[in-house]
Amino acid sequence: MENQIPSLRNYLMQRLLISLYLLWIVSTAVGYFATINYANQPYDLVLLQRANEIAAQLGLGSGKERLEIEPALPDGSDPGMPDRVLYTVTDSEGHKLAGNGNTLRPLSYRRGRSGPLFSNGEREGLKTRMVSLTFPSNGKLLQLHVSETTQQRQALIRGILANIVIPQLLLTLIALAVVWYGLKQGLRPLERLRREVLDRKRDDLSQLDGSRAPAEVRPLIDAVNNLLERLKQVMGAQQRFVADAAHQLRTPFAGLKMQAELALRTHDPEQKQHALKHILTSTRHGTRLVNQLLALARNEPAGLGSDRFAALDLRQLAQECTTGWVPLALEKDIDLGYESDTEAHMAYGDAASLTEMLGNLIDNAILYTQRGGRITVSVKSVNGKTALCVEDNGPGIDPQHRERVFERFYRVLGSGQSGSGLGLSIVAEVAKRHNATLGLDAGSGGKGTIISVHFPPPPPPASGSPRSDHA
Repeated sequence: MENQIPSLRNYLMQRLLISLYLLWIVSTAVGYFATINYANQPYDLVLLQRANEIAAQLGLGSGKERLEIEPALPDGSDPGMPDRVLYTVTDSEGHKLAGNGNTLRPLSYRRGRSGPLFSNGEREGLKTRMVSLTFPSNGKLLQLHVSETTQQRQALIRGILANIVIPQLLLTLIALAVVWYGLKQGLRPLERLRREVLDRKRDDLSQLDGSRAPAEVRPLIDAVNNLLERLKQVMGAQQRFVADAAHQLRTPFAGLKMQAELALRTHDPEQKQHALKHILTSTRHGTRLVNQLLALARNEPAGLGSDRFAALDLRQLAQECTTGWVPLALEKDIDLGYESDTEAHMAYGDAASLTEMLGNLIDNAILYTQRGGRITVSVKSVNGKTALCVEDNGPGIDPQHRERVFERFYRVLGSGQSGSGLGLSIVAEVAKRHNATLGLDAGSGGKGTIISVHFPPPPPPASGSPRSDHA
């Protein structure tokens, strides 16, 4: 489907072009009316002066009017004076008494106004401008109407408008060119950024350079850089997972292949049975390793977000998880117990990941605790935080190894137990994902090991949000 979103350059140009066009129209209209007003003022003064001269020649208002006199007025034949001037003298009823025109108006048109009265009209298809005066004479009122055509006025108005509109149009076009050039220069950093992104290799997730980008675009660049950083973490996690899986699975599968070949070659039932037992053991170790690798990949901070987090009661979660490991502990004659107070210990997290974390802690404790030992899972408050603890009375971990047991594939030599070294790594990743802190110390009486996970207080529930099922 064709993209309906216009480019930023075209959008801005359209808006600016419309704005400049409307501004030019408004400015022309304002200039037109202002020109008419200022052009009429001097011509109206001349017309009033001419009317007063005609009144003086006719003796209007003196009581001794000479209405038979015909003043000399422009008739429009002179190129220097193209306007024709007409006058009419009427009584108060509008009856013509003298003049070369035929402007008949009763006195009532003035509506109580005195002094000169200007008005617009039309004669023989030409626009006219007229001034009307009143004069008292022997108890009566005489009216003098003097009108002239407006050719000179119109010529002046056209000349003034031409001197206003044309320069404004040129300035508008120049402003449009300047704006277009400014937009082109202003959007050049975006074009450079676009070319930089297009020219990148597909595995290049380095940060975009926003130092030369406009300030309005920098938040977008920062957001893209943040996305690139998260993609880099995800890809790094995937690469580490593939490398770890390839490294750790090579040995079990090599053992499986060797034992299978040995079982196929031999005809001795005892050797065949021995090879099958090794195949079963290797398969169990391989299955455990694959499950741990998948759990490690799922719980890396870059692998999952906090979308699945919810408020939950760690006391209930720990009790249910501990119950599930009791059969395995009984096989080794280990006393696996759970203890907690009656107070609910709330945390904010992913129930599946926390169950997996606690399962690895219990599994690790069962693996390294001697037969007939004791393991205790507890939930309690420590310094205002909820602590999930797993304590055993096994051989313990030497202080020089306590900092490294949470690293991937690190195993304490001489422990006499097989494993991949991933159990506590999974615990560390889950704790990091939940912003929890890990603690490792000797158990009660200096014997065994206690591993504790301290959770921060859960955030306050949003107004109107539903309660968690674990609450």
